[in-house]
Amino acid sequence: MSTELTESAVPPSTAPHSAPSRRTFIATTTAVGGAVVAGGLITDPAALAAETEAAAEAPPSGRVSLTVNGKRHTVTVDNRTALLDLLREHLNLPGSKKGCNAGACGACTVLVDGRRVNSCLTLAVRLEGAEVTTIEGLAPGGEDGELHPLQKAFIEEDAFQCGYCTPGQIMSGVGCIQEGHTGSRDEIREWMSGNICRCGCYVKIVRAVEQTAHGK
Repeated sequence: MSTELTESAVPPSTAPHSAPSRRTFIATTTAVGGAVVAGGLITDPAALAAETEAAAEAPPSGRVSLTVNGKRHTVTVDNRTALLDLLREHLNLPGSKKGCNAGACGACTVLVDGRRVNSCLTLAVRLEGAEVTTIEGLAPGGEDGELHPLQKAFIEEDAFQCGYCTPGQIMSGVGCIQEGHTGSRDEIREWMSGNICRCGCYVKIVRAVEQTAHGK
């Protein structure tokens, strides 16, 4: 008689099991630990499964305080929230536009502590104590006040068509001027090259930045 074991003859207890994922292990440990701290171990399998699923799906969140256009805000957001989404979805400031959402078009450009950043790539929770300026807060007199000189120059030079990229263009232009990169039109073009205008208004955009920088 052959003594070779067939697959069906292998005892169930010795059958291989797939190892739990790290995420599942951590979530299960968190759920069980929370139940123990609450006063007793959960013995109901359905309740344990629900706790485990909730722990696995709940996104990590953080609290951040920052100043946006002169106003202090303290918010709790998902740690993965970009500054752009914080502005648009939490603070009701839709002026900064979501274009490529990959930092390649510049439509979302804002100033953080006076420096140009792509807000779609900037994590909100990393801006504790920061000063953020968006297109809504650029005008010296606020939303209903006098326009910023670069905003006026964009109008005078007709430096936009559809207007979708305009907020980012203006914010980048302000940064470009503050950084001193306006010695020539070529220099302006170079330092504004991260902002795409699909309507092709580049010549007029450069003129507007030059006009503002040199008071023309």
